[in-house]
Amino acid sequence: MSSVSENLKVVKDGLPKGVALVAVSKTKPVEMIMEAYECGQRIFGENKVQELVDKYESLPKDIEWHMIGHLQRNKVKYIAPFVSLIHGVDSMRLLRAVNKEGAKNNRVIPCLLQIHIASEESKFGLDAEELKEILESDDFKSFQHVRIKGLMGMATFTDDESKVASEFRSLKQLFEETKEHFFSGDSGFSILSMGMSGEYEVAINQGSNMVRIGSSIFGARNYK
Repeated sequence: MSSVSENLKVVKDGLPKGVALVAVSKTKPVEMIMEAYECGQRIFGENKVQELVDKYESLPKDIEWHMIGHLQRNKVKYIAPFVSLIHGVDSMRLLRAVNKEGAKNNRVIPCLLQIHIASEESKFGLDAEELKEILESDDFKSFQHVRIKGLMGMATFTDDESKVASEFRSLKQLFEETKEHFFSGDSGFSILSMGMSGEYEVAINQGSNMVRIGSSIFGARNYK
């Protein structure tokens, strides 16, 4: 086995049952993605729209493509026909754009609402009050072509594991409160996406059931 196959096996073997793996393939060539695919991996995550579209067009059609990066409203149309999950919905305006493009493509687009849990201001996401405002709005209730499947968050980039654990714990609590108040009858609201290569074990310990892992599988990122 090559390094991708070996790394993927190590990661998968270490994941508890019920935790989904998004293999983050951004900047990686299709050959590496195919190697992971041939080892059974079917969920891949990209953070740039053009790269996601290019890879969708050239790779097997049973791959589930997740958009994990910050998504601009004017680019939703390019991924709306095929994207399996949008992780980073961080505003009502973006949600409105996703619903509009879902209608054009006659499909319901699954999304996660991104919550800001990190101390860095540079990270995107809603706070608890903004989340509540969206879910209580008449606009949201009228949407027919978007489905909220859960929440996503990114922790502070730090070596302080207790801080990271605390941020993930706060997101887990918000997830439970949101489910109880807004999605109690919806079994589809079930995804808590948190944890990347350096911290996914911490995230899983705090309740994550979807992790986004790139460098631990494919090696260091190729910065373009």
